[in-house]
Order: sequence, then C-alpha cells, then structure tokens
Amino acid sequence: MAAVSGTARYKDVLGARDVTPLLLASMLARLPFGIFALAAVLYLSHERDSYAVAGLVDGAFGIGAALGVPVQSRWMDRFGQRRILLPLALLDAIFTGVLVALTETGAPTAALVACGLAGGFCIPNIGSALRALWPELLRRRDELLSAAFALDSVAIEVLFTAGPLLSAAIVAAISPIAALALSAACVLAGTGLFVTRRPSRDWTPDPLAGTHGAIGALRSSAVRTLVLATLPAGFCFGVVEISMPAFASGHGAPAWAGVILSTWAGASAVGGLLYGSRAWRTPLSSLYVRLALVLPLGFLPALLAGSVATMVVLIIPAGLLIAPLGAAGNQLVSDLAPPGAVTEAYAWPVTALILGFSVGTSLGGTLVERLDWRACFLAASGVALLGGALVVARRRTLRADVTPV
Repeated sequence: MAAVSGTARYKDVLGARDVTPLLLASMLARLPFGIFALAAVLYLSHERDSYAVAGLVDGAFGIGAALGVPVQSRWMDRFGQRRILLPLALLDAIFTGVLVALTETGAPTAALVACGLAGGFCIPNIGSALRALWPELLRRRDELLSAAFALDSVAIEVLFTAGPLLSAAIVAAISPIAALALSAACVLAGTGLFVTRRPSRDWTPDPLAGTHGAIGALRSSAVRTLVLATLPAGFCFGVVEISMPAFASGHGAPAWAGVILSTWAGASAVGGLLYGSRAWRTPLSSLYVRLALVLPLGFLPALLAGSVATMVVLIIPAGLLIAPLGAAGNQLVSDLAPPGAVTEAYAWPVTALILGFSVGTSLGGTLVERLDWRACFLAASGVALLGGALVVARRRTLRADVTPV
C-alpha cells in the first residue's frame, strides 16, 4: 500500500505541467559536476605530468563554485533566471576552452588555477533555480513537496554516479579534451533548455529582492542553522570518499573503489526515493532533527568491513540518509526562506556542502596516510554527531512560528 502511495506521489509530481522537461534540463546542465573534475584531473596530470597541478586547478574550480552559488542566486532573486543563467553558461564554456588553450600553450600554473576558479564561479546554479520553482510547479500542493525535493536529491546522486563513468569512458575512447568539450556542451544545452521553459522564462523576482542587506538570506536564523548543519555533513561525504580508494587498494582491488562509491551513491538514491514516497505526519523540523541525529550511526557498520565484498554491503547504511537529509533541508528552506531571497537561501547550504566536502577530502588524505581508512569513518561519525548536536541546539530556529527574519 505504501509503495502504491509512493508511486502515486511521484507520478503526480512528474505529471505536473513542465516538471519533467525542467527536471531533465536541470540534470543535463548539472551533469558537468560529475564530468569536469575527472576529465580535468586526467588531462592536466598528463599534460603537466603533475597531479599537484591537476589538484590545484580542480580545487580552484570547487572554490569558485562555492563562491559563485550564493552570488548567482542573489542575482537571480533580483534580475530573474534567464538574464543570469544564460550568460553564465556561456562564460563557463568559454573558460573551459581557455583552460585547454592555456594548457596547450604552456601557460604558468597560476593562470590555470585562475581559469579554474573563474570557471567554477560561472557554472550556472541550476539547482537553486529549480528548487525556487517547485511550489509553483506543483500548484502549491505542499503535500507533494517532499517527493519533489527527494526527486531532486536522487537526480544529484544519479549525476554524480553517471558523470564520472561517462567521463572515464570518453577519456578512454577519445581523449580528456573530448570529455571537457562534452562538459561545456552540457552546460550550454541544459541551461538553454531550462531557461526557455515557461516557468523559468516567466519567473519574476520578488519585490523584496535586494532588501536584506549585505548578508541577504543569512538574515534568517533558519538558513544559518541549515548552513551550519550542512558543513559537517559535507565533511563526512568528503572524508569517506577519499578513504575508499585506499581501502580498495589495501585489499588488492583498486578498481573496485568505483563500485563501492557507486553503491554508496545508489543507497542514497534509494533512501531519497523512500523518503519522498511517504506523506510524513511528523513536523518537518522534527524530521530533519531526527535524520541529523541518526546520520552518525550510518558510518559505523563500515568499520567491520574485512573485504571489498563486505564493504559493498556495509557502505549502504552510510548512504541511505544522505538524500533524505538533503531533501528535508531543501524543503525547510522552501518554508522558511526570507521573502525576496528564496533562490539565495537554497544556495548557502550548497556552498557549505562544497566547503565541508573540500575540508573532508583534505583531512581524509592525511588520516589515510598517517592512520588508515577506518580513521576516516570514525572522523565522519564524530563530525556528524557534532552536526546533529548543533541541529538539536538550534532546533527552534527551524520552526516557522519562531524564525525571525
């Protein structure tokens, strides 16, 4: 009965006017997040014979994206989606081409890093644009919002699973430059398809846009809580991801690292679908607190893994709550964002996730080298516990009746 109910909820979401084309366009526009990093690292490490240079450029791209997401979103709140997203898509594609040109002509590393930073800043923030449209797309059917945000979270997991696989296949069959070209083409095509659909094209800024001062959406205590809670979550994802190649190599099967990570992402997708299939009676703020408190437990079973086969199974609990936590957080933003700063409010947790992930991968590499892969999972569980404690301490800010703006 629950399965039928869940299927019906997703059918209602996808059957709403313009939803499926917009969702597919957003997936195409966001596919480069899964393609670019691997292609750039393989390309630069080969051309410059240095993983250090490749890592610097890839890291600069991530920093640029973390900075660009809230800035772009504030612009969208003030000027509309099409006027911001299309020029950014074009600039992002140009910077990808410039990166290749600079590399081929022997430009200094600083120039490559600057190009990566600029390209990351310009990659269009389609995710926040789509989330800002959900209430109108669903005709204010609030009971379907959990399913809609769950679908968006699952789509992200699919992209981060399929993107690297597609990138690796193109690199192997053609070249890294071809994969980078595909990344640029996806940005342009996906963004163009998205902003030409009626909901995005007709989306008009709120009259209150630009009235929240320098800190914008962060004036909301609820948004600040979600940002603070997302930082440790991002750390957990980063530290676990960096540990899996070390685990697989230590068990004589380095190629299986991708399988383990894909299983982890798949578990998140399944968790997201299960979350969105239910019409939750628990208040959304309470549900988010519970998910944040249970998240640390999901990393502990993997400590018992003694082989690649057992890790494939024991990594599943670590993934099941990722998409549900993200979906619940985005729905809270939908409910609690300051008027006129809705798109920006969706962006700040994304920035926190990227920054937390970057810290996690950096520290995770050190933990793996000095201790072992288990230290990464213990760190993930400990930091997630701190994140859960923070959410509990600030749980009142997540209630609409006490959230000051």
